[in-house]
Order: sequence, then structure tokens, then C-alpha cells
Amino acid sequence: MDERQERRWRRKAIRLWLRGYSDRRIQRHVPRSLGWLHKWQQRYIQDSWSGLKSQSRQRRHRSGYSVQVRRLVLRVRRRLAQRKIGRLVGARAIQREIRRARLLPRPQRPSRSTIQRMLREAHLIPRRRRARVIYHPHPTPSDQYVIQAMDWTERYLAGGMKVYAFHSLDLAIHDLYQTIGENKRRCTAEAHALNTWENLGLPHAVLIDNDAAWCGSLKTARYFSHFMRVALWLGIELIFTPPAEARFNGAVERVNGLWNQQFWNLHHFQSYGQVQGTSPQFVAWYQHHYEPPSLGEQTPAEARQQVVRCRLTVQQAQSIPGDLPLTAGRIHFIRRVDAHGDIQVLHETWHIDRRLAGQYVWATIRLQEQRLCIYHRASAHEPVRLRKTFRYPLAEPVVPLQPQFKRFGRRRSVFTMW
Repeated sequence: MDERQERRWRRKAIRLWLRGYSDRRIQRHVPRSLGWLHKWQQRYIQDSWSGLKSQSRQRRHRSGYSVQVRRLVLRVRRRLAQRKIGRLVGARAIQREIRRARLLPRPQRPSRSTIQRMLREAHLIPRRRRARVIYHPHPTPSDQYVIQAMDWTERYLAGGMKVYAFHSLDLAIHDLYQTIGENKRRCTAEAHALNTWENLGLPHAVLIDNDAAWCGSLKTARYFSHFMRVALWLGIELIFTPPAEARFNGAVERVNGLWNQQFWNLHHFQSYGQVQGTSPQFVAWYQHHYEPPSLGEQTPAEARQQVVRCRLTVQQAQSIPGDLPLTAGRIHFIRRVDAHGDIQVLHETWHIDRRLAGQYVWATIRLQEQRLCIYHRASAHEPVRLRKTFRYPLAEPVVPLQPQFKRFGRRRSVFTMW
């Protein structure tokens, strides 16, 4: 690190700050993060210009935090454990509570790893073993390509009645939409999707699993469900995760887990109506108080204010035909190659390559071209390669996408999606 240049950036940032520039505006002139900027602003408040000098990077010994700080961490954890909704007690939640309640000055606030160590020393959490990370294809949202994830989870009321919680998540800003239903039939799943697109906006793609609520028939080959046709009609690409591998839709699965742990397990529900009337409290807590790890210190409600989404109108939803044709577009499938070198796409077997057994491929159906394209990527450091192309004749015509649903002039390359 060039210490002289760093001090120039620090002084320039503080001068702009003192002139009344906002943090975002300062970043246009100083190529540093918001965390960096807040750090040196705090140093300037404490020690004026002399505080902009670099300090020793020697790590603080664990005894550097007083007994009072350790007791505060444990006291905050006990307080969080007593909440009725949002009972998160991990290091991140404790750090957030200390910051929001201003229980300690910024320089005295322990880091997340330090809080984790304090909890471990108090025998409140077990030691973790690092899991082996295996590369797999994963869709990547951006400002130009909005991806949502959809999933549902079920719970039982006393007497055996099921309650279904449908969740949709904007993967970029983690905006959440929820529907509580009595079943997971096609009409319930489609109603949730249409309400999602009216509230969160129309995405370019939706990441879903292979449940019948989305796929329809689980036996008929080359069958396109009504939900798939609705998505194509609206210009939405569908991305199906590998069967029985929930981690590929991990973001919305974590929301399912939060709803279960921070809402369902903290109440005793007697009826479906009680769940439906109370669950909006969970959504409000998630939107305005929960800080997803990928958003840093932002809540989804704060992140939502910084973006613009194109929402489905009521008129557009009501004008969707009942008997939908196939619309020009793409449907994607992430699949794991079996020991014979085959994959399953819409209940048909396609031979790829036995040498790829155990690895994942990305299969794309291009409806207007009536082709099935298979892509493979060996690792995050390797380029995406087109491995095979199959003819994919369809038994019905494919109509073009209506102009009102063309949200971008050119389809995003598959290579940039994972």
C-alpha cells in the first residue's frame, strides 16, 4: 500500500465531507468504499487531522476487550432470544443490535469474529467444521438483469391441516413478497407469482425448483405447464434448479428457514386465518429490521429505495389469455450429469458425456429456434463452453413475444448468467 497516496485520499475525503458532500458524492471523487469513508470520518472526529495517520495493524489480543464488553455481548444475546418475532441470536444479529442501540462507541464495538469467539468461549455455540465447497452454476443478478427466486414451505396446524407459505425474493435487493395459502395447486402458485410481479416487479428470470406447482405434469415428456406459459407470455425466463438440491435456491430457502424459526416456532396457531393474519408481521420485520448478509448494513426496504422495477399492471394481468400458446423465449435447467453421462430435461433423457459424470451442466431450450443447447463450465476460472446442441421439435407453433413485455432489446448471453 502506498501510504502517501492513501493519506492524500483520506484528506481529500475529509475536506469534501466538511464541505457538506454526501457519502455517495464523495465516492465519485475518492475511489474507496463507504466502510473506509466512515472509518476515517470517525478517526477525524476523535483526533482531528492527526487521526488520519495509519495505525498499527497488530491484532488486538482477546484480553483487549474488557469483562464489561463480554457481559454486554451475552446480555444482548439473552435479550434477542426473548423476542417474539425475529429471534436471531448469532454474532451478526448481536453486532447489529449493539450498533443500532449505540450500546458502545464505534471504536469499542467488537467485530463479528470476536463476538463469535466470545459466544464459543461461553459454550453457546459449537465449533464449526468447514464444508468442502464444490463449484456449481449459479445465476447472477444485476441492475440490467433482475432475477427472482420462488419457493414454498409447509407446516401443520393442530388437527393435521397444512399451511403453505409462498415466498418470492428479489435476489439483488432481497425484497420479499409472501402469500399464505391452504394448498399448492396450480392456481395458488400462479396467483402468488402474479401478485409478486405486481408488487416486486417483472423480473427477467425466475429461479425455481422442479415441483409440480411450477412444472405441472411430472411424467409427460416435453410438457409445458400453464405456469411456464404465463412466464413466457410475460417475457420471463425460467431457471429450474437440479432436482432435490435445495442449496441451488439457497437465498429463498433461507427465507423459508427464517419464517419457520423466527415466526412459526415462536407462536402456537389454532387456525389458518390466524396464520394469515399474523404472518405480515414477519414480512414487516424482514423488510425493515433484518439485514441480509449480502446487503451489508442495509435492510431490504432501504435497498428497495435505490432501484426502479417495472411492475405488472392489473390490466396486463387480467388480459393474459386463458388458453395460452407457447411464446418465444428461453427456459433453463441446471442439471447434474449421472454416471452414464445423461441428464433429464422435461422428463426426457439426453446423453451429454460420461466424462462429465458428477458435474453440472446448464441446459437451455430456445423455443423459437426449437433447439436444446448444453453448456458446461469446469470451474469459476474456466470459460463457459457449448458442449452439445440438439434439435427440439415442438408439436405446436411458437408465437412472438408481445412488444409491451419486451423489456430489453437483446437477450442476455447465457455465458454471463453463471
